[in-house]
Amino acid sequence: MTTNTGPLHPYWPRHLRLDDFVPNDRPTWHILVGLFSVTGVLVMTTWLLSGRASVVPLGTWRRLSLCWFVVCAFIHMVIEGWFSFYHEVLLGDQSFLSQLWKEYAKGDSRYIINDNFTICMETITACLWGPLSLWVVIAFLRHQPLRFVLQLVISVGQIYGDVLYFLTEHRDGFQHGEVGHPLYFWFYFIFMNFIWLVVPGILVIDSVKQLTHAQNMLDTKVTKAKSKRN
Repeated sequence: MTTNTGPLHPYWPRHLRLDDFVPNDRPTWHILVGLFSVTGVLVMTTWLLSGRASVVPLGTWRRLSLCWFVVCAFIHMVIEGWFSFYHEVLLGDQSFLSQLWKEYAKGDSRYIINDNFTICMETITACLWGPLSLWVVIAFLRHQPLRFVLQLVISVGQIYGDVLYFLTEHRDGFQHGEVGHPLYFWFYFIFMNFIWLVVPGILVIDSVKQLTHAQNMLDTKVTKAKSKRN
């Protein structure tokens, strides 16, 4: 739909005027298969390497969490980083990542209308949570003391950004996508973002347990040392 002088486009609200819009020349399945194929390769590679590269043996749960952070690093730095740099030209660009964002924008058109919140949120995500996700992988492989602090910081940041993402669209009346659409609304907008509430939430609990346990051990050690001096 368009205005009188605007081009046809698939985005909501339907009255949007998008004069620079160029339809994707790749089918939806091509874009999704490309994205999930790269993600699958990263997961398998990280799983295999994490069993060999770690200085101490890692359990199944910890290796899966490293797979998660590698995927996060890829999505934050590459995909969201692309949006942060090229959001002004996405509509007319036909590179794979631009077409990926134009496809995702069918569920949330804020990504193709230069929405201030979306640009700021994605830029922070790309610049902070992306590099930190790589660091936390290295920290676990090298058994660095900061590993659970990093995991906590990243996960809280991801949850905070995701909550704001949902709430801002809620306050806008979910006007930037077709509410109820099985692919664009439920899969793109709800499911693909809800993951960043569930997994980081589990990792926050994990970090709190580990840090609490470490603090308890330190407190016990200090208490015993004071008792001996007395």
